[in-house]
Parts: sequence; structure tokens; C-alpha cells
Amino acid sequence: MLVPLKSRSVGSISCGAVRRHRGAIMYIRDTSQGYGVVSRLFHWLMAVAIFAMFGLGVWMVRLDYYSPYYNAAPDFHRSFGILLLFALLVRWAWRAANPKPSADGLTPLEQKISYAVHWGFYVLLLGLMISGYLITTPDGQPIDVFGWFDVPSLVQMRGLEDRAGYVHRLVAYVVIALAVVHSLAALKHHYFDRSNVLRRMWSGPPHLAANPKEENHS
Repeated sequence: MLVPLKSRSVGSISCGAVRRHRGAIMYIRDTSQGYGVVSRLFHWLMAVAIFAMFGLGVWMVRLDYYSPYYNAAPDFHRSFGILLLFALLVRWAWRAANPKPSADGLTPLEQKISYAVHWGFYVLLLGLMISGYLITTPDGQPIDVFGWFDVPSLVQMRGLEDRAGYVHRLVAYVVIALAVVHSLAALKHHYFDRSNVLRRMWSGPPHLAANPKEENHS
């Protein structure tokens, strides 16, 4: 069950909503101690999707006209890219509506680098998805997203698809390179610095024991 908490706190952690599971409190929203389940799902699912889309992109540009995936692979890539764009916008809104977890365990310089990397990811991903959209739509054709809905063409310009394609490829490699560096830094903080940087994105805030009295009235 969901329990809205406006001015209450559990232990030393205030939160907006929690879920009780097997006698423990699991946080849906972010807290100062870590990321809630929604942010963690966004993080890991988008990470897997971005690496998969990169692999698909590298593979599909090598397909020849006689491959059975010559049209299917780009269609899937475009459709899923639009869904990722929507997911990115929702992720921004969710982050803006939640408290930012503390940066304990990071030096002031590492905090600045972390801030720059996170926002750099957002800007690069937005550029990646917009450039992908511009590859397909300069001729006025909409993008059919899995047959569910169409995304209309907003910009028609001769030769725009070539420039957008160059930007798309360049940004894709930069995003993957930055993701690898980000992953290595997280592992360094976890295994060498013994900080909770990786743990708070993997398991979230501490799963505190629920108050038995509250359980009886919920």
C-alpha cells in the first residue's frame, strides 16, 4: 500500500511516499539518503536501453538491402528512440519533483564533476534523440511509433538528414564513452573508496523497519 507522508519522517529520513514490504519501508520517492524505486528503475532501464540502442545502431548500418532486417531494424530503432525521449522528459520532471540525495562520500571536486556528468548526460541524450528524429523527418514523413501513434515532421530541409546523421553518430559515441567512464567511477567509489555512491542507486535509502503500531492502523 502507498502511504502519503507530508510532514512525517521515518527515523531521520523524510519522504513523500513509502511502500511497506515484509516489515520494511521501501521508498518510492528519493530522499536525502538515496534514490527511491522510481528513480532507480529509470536509471537502470534507460542505461540498458541506451547501450542496446547503440549496439542496434552500429549493427543496422551494416545491413544490406537484401537483409530481412533492412527496414525492420531502423523502424524499431526510431520507434524505441521516441519512447526513450518521452522517458527522458518524465525522468527530468521526476528529478525536479524530488529531493536530491546528499553527496556524502565525494570530495567537493568530485561533487562538481558528478553534477557536470549528470547534466551532460541529459543534454547529450536530448541531442542524440532530437538528431535521430531529424534524420527521418526532413522529407515531411512522420515517425510511426510501433503503430500506436505518429510523431509529425516539424522541420523540412534539404540535406538536413545528412547533418543530423553526423551529429547523431558523434553524440552516440560520446554518450557511450561517458557512460563507461561514469560506470568505472562508480565502481571506484564502491570498491576503493568504500562510499555508498553505487549502493544508493542500487538499493536506495535504508530499508528501515516499519513501526508495528503504524502497521496495525494501516
